[in-house]
Amino acid sequence: MVRSLILVVLGLALLVMLAFAAFVPSAQGPGHEFVTAWGQPGDGPGEFDDPTGIAVTEDEVFVADARNGRIQVFDHAGRFRHEFGTPGAAPGELGRPMNLSIHAGRLYVADYFNDRVQAFALDGTPLRTFGEAGDGPGRIDAPGGVDVAPDGDVIVVDFYNHRVQRLAPDGTFVRQWGSTGESGSAAGEFGYPTDVAVADDGTLYVADGYNDRVQAFGPDGDFLTKWGGPFARNVHGPFNGWFATVTGIAVGPAGRVFVADFYNDRIQVFSAEGDFLGAFGETGQGPGRFRHPIAVDVAPDGSVFVADFGNERVQKWRPRREE
Repeated sequence: MVRSLILVVLGLALLVMLAFAAFVPSAQGPGHEFVTAWGQPGDGPGEFDDPTGIAVTEDEVFVADARNGRIQVFDHAGRFRHEFGTPGAAPGELGRPMNLSIHAGRLYVADYFNDRVQAFALDGTPLRTFGEAGDGPGRIDAPGGVDVAPDGDVIVVDFYNHRVQRLAPDGTFVRQWGSTGESGSAAGEFGYPTDVAVADDGTLYVADGYNDRVQAFGPDGDFLTKWGGPFARNVHGPFNGWFATVTGIAVGPAGRVFVADFYNDRIQVFSAEGDFLGAFGETGQGPGRFRHPIAVDVAPDGSVFVADFGNERVQKWRPRREE
C-alpha cells in the first residue's frame, strides 16, 4: 500500500511538473535594462498626479497626467518641454486622459471621463473629437485606449461597453468586436478592455484588462489568437506569460508586443504570435522597480518607456546588449 501511495504521489508530481512546463514558458533573449526615471507627485512641470498613458516619437515622450487633466511632453532623457490641456469637458480640455497613441503627426487621447477620443497636433493644438457618451454605434462609455490603423481608421477601446470599436477617420462607425455591455472570456469577448495596439500589418492586439489576457485580431478583423494564463480564460497569476490585470499594450519596431502587467509590477514581452520572450521590472520604489506600471510604448530605437502609476513617474529601459 505504501508503494502504491508513493507511486500516486510521484505521478501527481509529474503531472504538476508537466502542467507547469506547458503553462509557464521560459524567457528567451537578453532582456532589458533600466536607463533612467523622472517625475514625482505634484502639479508642476515634470510632476504627476496619476500618470496613466504614454506615447513616444523619435525624440519626444508624451505622458497622460490624469488627475492634473493634461499632457506633458519630455525629451527621451526626461527633460520637460511643454504641456497642454486643462481639466474640463470643452474641446482641448481633458477628463482623466488615459492611454495615448501617435499617428501621422497627431496625438490621440482616450479622454476617459468625457467619453470621447481627442486628436491633437503634437504642439497641443486641438484638432477634433471622436465619439460621445452612450452604447450605440460610435458612442463610448469610458475609453481606456486608442490606436490608429494603417488606413487611418481609429480603434477605440470602449471599457464599460466591453467592446472595441473601429471608426473611420471622419468618426463614422465601421465595426466592433465584442458584444455591447456583455462581459465574457471566450474568444472575441472582453472583460473591461483597457488598451489596443495596431501593428504595421494591421493586426490588432487588445489588452483585455480584467480577463488577464491579450487578444489578437487580423487586419480583416478575424480572431487570431489569445494568451495569458491557462487557455487565456481569465486565470491570473505571477508566472511567465500570465497576467494580473492588463492595462497597456504596445508593438515595438521588431513586431514584439509589450504588455503592462499592472498588479504583477512588470512589463512582459511577447512575439507577434504570443510566445513569451521575457519580462522586466519588480515591485518597489527604487530604480528599475515598479508600483503598478499602467502604460507602455516603444521608441523606434527600441527604448521602452513606462508610465509607473504608483510611483508617479516615467521609466526608460533599453534592450540589454548580448555579450
